[in-house]
Amino acid sequence: MANRPMAFLRVALLMRASAAGFVTMRPSTLLLRRRSTCTQSITCAASADRKTEIADPITWKADVQLPTNDNEDLLRIRHSTAHVMAMAVQKLFKGTKVAIGPWIEKGFYYDFEPPQPFQEKDLRRIKKEMDKIIKLKLPFTEEVVTREEAELRIRAQDEPYKLEILKRIKGDHITIWHTSRNQDGWWDLCAGPHVKTTGDLPADAIALDSIAGAYLFGDENGPMLQRIYGTAWENKDQLVEHQRLQAEAKRRDHRALGKQLNLFSIQQTAGGGLVFWHPKGSTIRRLMEDYWKDAHIAGGYELLNTPHMASIDLWKTSGHFDFYKDDMFDQMKVEGDEYQIKPMNCPFHVLVFKDAPRSYRDLPIRWAEMGTVYRYERSGSLNGLFRVRGFTQDDAHIFCLPDQLTGEILGVLDLTEQILSKFGFLQYEVMLSTRPEKAIGTDEIWELATNSLEDALKRKGWGYGIDEGGGAFYGPKIDIKIKDAIGRLWQCSTIQADFNLPNRFGLEYTSADGTKQQPIMLHRAIFGSLERFFGVLIESTAGDFPFWIAPIQLRLLPVSDDFRPYCEEVAAAAKQAGVRVEVDQGGRSVGKQIKVANQDKLPCYAVIGAKEIEGNSLAITCRKEGRDGVELVNLGTIPYEHVISRMEFASKSGVRAVDLLLDKKID
Repeated sequence: MANRPMAFLRVALLMRASAAGFVTMRPSTLLLRRRSTCTQSITCAASADRKTEIADPITWKADVQLPTNDNEDLLRIRHSTAHVMAMAVQKLFKGTKVAIGPWIEKGFYYDFEPPQPFQEKDLRRIKKEMDKIIKLKLPFTEEVVTREEAELRIRAQDEPYKLEILKRIKGDHITIWHTSRNQDGWWDLCAGPHVKTTGDLPADAIALDSIAGAYLFGDENGPMLQRIYGTAWENKDQLVEHQRLQAEAKRRDHRALGKQLNLFSIQQTAGGGLVFWHPKGSTIRRLMEDYWKDAHIAGGYELLNTPHMASIDLWKTSGHFDFYKDDMFDQMKVEGDEYQIKPMNCPFHVLVFKDAPRSYRDLPIRWAEMGTVYRYERSGSLNGLFRVRGFTQDDAHIFCLPDQLTGEILGVLDLTEQILSKFGFLQYEVMLSTRPEKAIGTDEIWELATNSLEDALKRKGWGYGIDEGGGAFYGPKIDIKIKDAIGRLWQCSTIQADFNLPNRFGLEYTSADGTKQQPIMLHRAIFGSLERFFGVLIESTAGDFPFWIAPIQLRLLPVSDDFRPYCEEVAAAAKQAGVRVEVDQGGRSVGKQIKVANQDKLPCYAVIGAKEIEGNSLAITCRKEGRDGVELVNLGTIPYEHVISRMEFASKSGVRAVDLLLDKKID
């Protein structure tokens, strides 16, 4: 792609910086504690000598490590492969226009305007043509021309989108990269880098993935183009591992699992991007919220509940109406006044702060809220739970004194680790974003906030990368991405200093010397969006939720209706102990009941027959994560009171019930 826009250069810098910002945690028996910043595998407890079978098999290839674009050689391969793909497309489909074509995290893409829309079957033809170009060993050569010369050449090729790209390139010297022997063949505007020849590209490590629609430069008012995505690696083994991970990601798709496990739905008759939580999903949500609230109260926070809308004047005072209007829904008229459904919770917490005089003795104040907000997302960008129009933020705001700032940030980091670890997320990428060119606030306050964020990270012992100039205009921030079970990173937690809202709303407290001072305000979220975090949790666990949060922890499967009264007796005892249990609805064979229980990914189920009634026991089978996937572990017959007591303990402590049931040392 032509002289990559600054956005792509910025991504490259972030990728290079991120290697220093990776943190790995290690679980203990009941608590998840911080460890050193080096990456280490997390192993499960050893399996007991029990009968097992694989429920959800996974083919692992642990000896293959996939590189990132920190690897300059890989970046060159991907960038050069994008050019080869565009060259192949224009050779096969005459009259096709090209637009941008950058390298991306897992490969590359190019945007095209073909005379006739591409079909999925065309990808195979394009790949064959790419292989031919690779075999020709055509050199990649760089040429620098004037802006006028570049425009002449583009017009001669009749490439309107290249002209649009040219307009976005700053400076008078334009770089062109040729893919031909004498600079007389295919070329594109490009800043590089590239391999020496097409022959340096590993044809067996390249694949074309998919075709999608894309607006030029992401502008929905611009022309709709077709985007071809591809992936490229250093060798075939890396490609195979990438494709395995892609297949694994598809198996874990939260949209499919949400339907299969009856967790949530998006009802189009109600409107896109609006989440309906079904009973099982609502149970998980309640458990998430309860744990979050308890952890915050224990951490010195107070909980707020604020309205879903407010006068438009509030959003004008906060600045959201001026800077965030495009992402807000239209206003509504109420008795002649304009009201805005809220896109943020922050101004409401600010109003509560202003509701009473504040003294330095009152600070720090920590307020948290599970606040539902509404943001306008274009229909084309909606994506399951990951991109919705109504969602709940686990917002918190801290108002503190300057000398309290580092300690408060450290407290947020500790709480973030505690909560994320509870849900099984033990590896994080941490970035500190500093002051951008355009910013409000004095040099002194920026230095204080940035140093406090950095000091807190150092005291925490977390490694981090630095995104120079990546902070918001109103303050520096820490962003934390969590790593899921198959290595993907998800942005969730953030800690953001804010110099804007305290200034706009005139927040103040009375200091020790009697003068009025402005407090420092911290925005903070751990889940980020509850809906999005739930989607990440579904995909990371593949629907095999931790025992403590599973909507149904135990299902009883009667061999016949004659054994149903015993099942009801056991279920009543389990419910009394706080175990979430149900009895199979009946009307189907035991084999069918077992099949459904496995499809529902229940942590444990028990078959009930005459033997179990006679022994006041349960024939227990549990799911357990193993090397080759999720295993079904037949635990044999265990007294039901014993099962219930261990499940009760597992649910309260957060450990796996199967481990307790396997451990003969626990009474």
